[in-house]
Amino acid sequence: MLLPIAALIGIAAEGDAEIWPHLIRNVLPSSIVDTLALLAGIAVVAGSMGITSAWLVTAHRFPGRSILVWLLPLPLAVPTYITAYIYVELFDSAGLVQMALRNAMGWTSRGDYWFPEIRSLYGCILVMSAVLYPYVYIVSRAMFLTQSASMLEVARVLGASRLKLFRVIALPLARPALAVGLSLAMLEALNDIGASEYLGVRTLTVAVYNTWLNRGSLPGAAQIACVMLAFVVALILIERYGRKDKRYATSAKRSRVVHPAPLFGGRAWLATVLCAIPVFLGFVLPVAFLLREILRGSLIAQFDSEFLDHLLITLGLSVTATIAVLALATLLVSVARIAKSPLARSTLFVAGLGYAVPGTVLALGLMTPLVKIDEVIGTIWRHLTGERLGLLLMGTSFAIIIAYVLRFLSIATGSLSAGLDRVSPSLEDAARTLGSSRKEMAWRIQIPLMRPAMASAALLIFVDCIKELPATLLLRPLNTETLATQVYTYASRGRFEDGSLAALVIVLIGLLPVIQLVRSAEARQKRPESPDSPSSNPSS
Repeated sequence: MLLPIAALIGIAAEGDAEIWPHLIRNVLPSSIVDTLALLAGIAVVAGSMGITSAWLVTAHRFPGRSILVWLLPLPLAVPTYITAYIYVELFDSAGLVQMALRNAMGWTSRGDYWFPEIRSLYGCILVMSAVLYPYVYIVSRAMFLTQSASMLEVARVLGASRLKLFRVIALPLARPALAVGLSLAMLEALNDIGASEYLGVRTLTVAVYNTWLNRGSLPGAAQIACVMLAFVVALILIERYGRKDKRYATSAKRSRVVHPAPLFGGRAWLATVLCAIPVFLGFVLPVAFLLREILRGSLIAQFDSEFLDHLLITLGLSVTATIAVLALATLLVSVARIAKSPLARSTLFVAGLGYAVPGTVLALGLMTPLVKIDEVIGTIWRHLTGERLGLLLMGTSFAIIIAYVLRFLSIATGSLSAGLDRVSPSLEDAARTLGSSRKEMAWRIQIPLMRPAMASAALLIFVDCIKELPATLLLRPLNTETLATQVYTYASRGRFEDGSLAALVIVLIGLLPVIQLVRSAEARQKRPESPDSPSSNPSS
């Protein structure tokens, strides 16, 4: 994890002295402004969508609530770049909606009417927020479900309205979850390249990509990437400040949680509409468009040997990376648990930084280390055999797998650490007393007890690998296509509709872990709690 960052700084430092002044004058100002505006807009829009819908479905009963609880997290399965391509096809000047309006109203040109421009900063904020709000929704709903009912009941007795109850009590208590959810959503937005580029927003990620590939300046791209790292550090610090290391726990003697209060009349239907709008914008509309294009264009015929090759490559890379991540995460978590040393904890923390580093930055930083490793291996091979050896890592599928492992390792380490923290230390103490070695204790106690967490982490990692675009786009070998890069290629040629089948397959694969996530959350909500159960720590 440290090698790519060190290499990135080294590449940036070796650049021509004239590059940095050029970037400061012509590239960075607009890119920084667009990036800040995009992140701020997503924080407001996605935060509002997520926190409002989470509170409504948790604290109230209204028509459609039981269905919306399952539907609200589903946009998490739709990549941002696919949603952006679909919204352009629908709402651009040549899209279906404006064409229908012109035909219905008799307008002949765009100058005859006004319509919001989807290829704009505001359009990008809306599109990304419609897909990223579940990050806020999921963690906020988990926090609301753990809040004590007695606190809210006292507020009601003292005359607090529903709005004041939410604003004064529920929302401040959910601040740690809100900080985590917003930081995840903004990190995903910072990592995005397909949506922002297609919608005409020149973020820092787009600037890195254009400077590297289109202008042929690797040092210039590295210098922009270093600026992006500063943004990542700032987001992490903001998230830590939002939580301020505070912990919110429910009472061990009063574990009764909030029960939904019924809404009636117009308020009930307003709650239904407010919760249904994000689902429609982020999931129903994109999936309906993809199904329409597949049926309309008979794209099911694209499921040929070539498409099957792309699917197998995608699945092969994702499965291999998932297995590697789980193996490495299991080793790291077990060692940190057994060793209980500051060095082990620090190693675990550093290894988990990859998710905070955008895929474009990670790909750029991996180039130099991988090339150096290939050179060392090639030199050794030439001395042993007298023959030249081609690239083994850089320019091959191994580079993509390494990028996936570094980027998504934190998902596995976080999940396995949380699962192992629930295990009583007395089990390990008993194993040591009975003479078990550290290896036996890890193999016979820790790993079996981590299997449920490993299963959920594997699903999330697998789907994230399927959707990952920036790192795959920059590190893929020649003539190698995954489903994500295939969709990007069609969209860059102005023929996104031809990639609808690949896009729909990505979405369908992504639905599996999201549904499992909702099922697990609902099962925990319905599970009766013992009055003697230990208090929970929602902020974790």
